[in-house]
Amino acid sequence: MADVESFTLDHTAVKAPYVRLIGTETGLRGDVISNFDVRFVQPNEGEIPTAGIHTIEHMLASLLRDRMEGLIDISPFGCRTGFHLIAWGEPPLAELVAALRDSLRFIAEEATEADIPGVDAVSCGNYRDHSLHTAREWSALILQQGISLDAFERVGV
Repeated sequence: MADVESFTLDHTAVKAPYVRLIGTETGLRGDVISNFDVRFVQPNEGEIPTAGIHTIEHMLASLLRDRMEGLIDISPFGCRTGFHLIAWGEPPLAELVAALRDSLRFIAEEATEADIPGVDAVSCGNYRDHSLHTAREWSALILQQGISLDAFERVGV
């Protein structure tokens, strides 16, 4: 089996919340994509409940596209401690974190049920499993803890 970077990361050494560039890849035509580890919860010490991370996922998918160029995808980790974020090019880490902070602030302080995209049977494969209340709580907690620009040291929080 191929080595997967996230399975070689020492999850006991990181200090969440943080954003970490996992790496970049260049396609056959020279297009570059960047893969980021957006870790909101300290691994093996907690996890965002499914309904909450599902709502955060739907909201970030839209909110981040309004706040940054080149977002391809943001998808939750199966362990529910954060997300993979894939983007075109090489977005500056500080700008990515600023977009995340602003998006999480909106979720924590302003979002209403009407703001959650894709919460019906046509647009979501598990539309009943959402919780704005949980998304707000976790977004506020992540902002309170501060999102680091480094996975191993608390930088820029």
